[in-house]
Amino acid sequence: MNLKTIAKMAGVSTVTVSNVMNGKSNKASKETVERIMKIIEETNYRPSATARSLIMKQSRIIGVTIPNVLEDDSFAVSSYNAQILGHLYKFIRSQGYYMMLRCVVESREAIPDFATWNVDGAFLLGVVEDDAMMLREKLDIPAVFLDTYTQDETLATVGIEDYRGGYLAGEYLYNMGHRRIAFVGPPTQYPGVMQERYFGLRDALGERGVELTEDSRFIIYNNPFENGVRAGAEIASDGGFTAVAAMADVIALGVMEGVRSAGKRVPEDVSVIGFDDLPECVFAYPKLTTISQHMEEKARTAGEYLFSMVRDGASPSGCRRVDVDLVERGSVMRVSA
Repeated sequence: MNLKTIAKMAGVSTVTVSNVMNGKSNKASKETVERIMKIIEETNYRPSATARSLIMKQSRIIGVTIPNVLEDDSFAVSSYNAQILGHLYKFIRSQGYYMMLRCVVESREAIPDFATWNVDGAFLLGVVEDDAMMLREKLDIPAVFLDTYTQDETLATVGIEDYRGGYLAGEYLYNMGHRRIAFVGPPTQYPGVMQERYFGLRDALGERGVELTEDSRFIIYNNPFENGVRAGAEIASDGGFTAVAAMADVIALGVMEGVRSAGKRVPEDVSVIGFDDLPECVFAYPKLTTISQHMEEKARTAGEYLFSMVRDGASPSGCRRVDVDLVERGSVMRVSA
């Protein structure tokens, strides 16, 4: 069954059938439209997505890339990935489009797939500035970069107020009486999400006379939960720290486990604050105090940005940022300063 067969059965041209199928039936009579739709229903005809893509010059597919996923890795291991993908998928489907997910080691690996599938636009997660600039030159479709830091206003980026999130964490811990605070997170020497969070934490404490020294920095390079456990055990064994500022919830949950493995309690002996506000925060014991980055709003902001380019031909206009909030639960205890 194909378009020509449908047209012959209905006694009309293939152009008329194509127009009716694509909602352009204003030039066809009501009887013709009903006849065509009845034949399509009775024959269970489904047009080829590839053929429609070529004819309409659009696929109604939005590509999404997750970088740094090795061959033996699963993107679903990251609760953050699962959450942001769920919200992006929901928004994409609400616009009548489909999502194509591509997990890669480097984001550039997705370019051939985007071209093959004739995707109409793309979301690229966690791309560093230099790679984002390269991708912008190579991609001939609208693209929004999530969590990419750049001063280039011609790059469409969406992020959160990471600096403010780190600042809120430091301010809160200080106000709760903590002065000996450990930082646990990925490396911070490069511009980006983690550097901004660290700078915010450092500045909030520094303004109040508390210094984040080198011996209070515990750097996590990979396996955030497992290495969070190790960091938590080391921090608890040190005996001098009263609180931990973890730069991601998964790290914070590992730290809590590590503190307990060292025979100490959370928050009675060591308080812990996280960052992200993942669903796991409320399943933990105690429930994790954290910085919420409002991922549903973040995905919606990114979606509205991308579709303004896909549908309206709008030009990129720099970065759009989503605010953050402190979510107070039970993992931080007030102590005597």
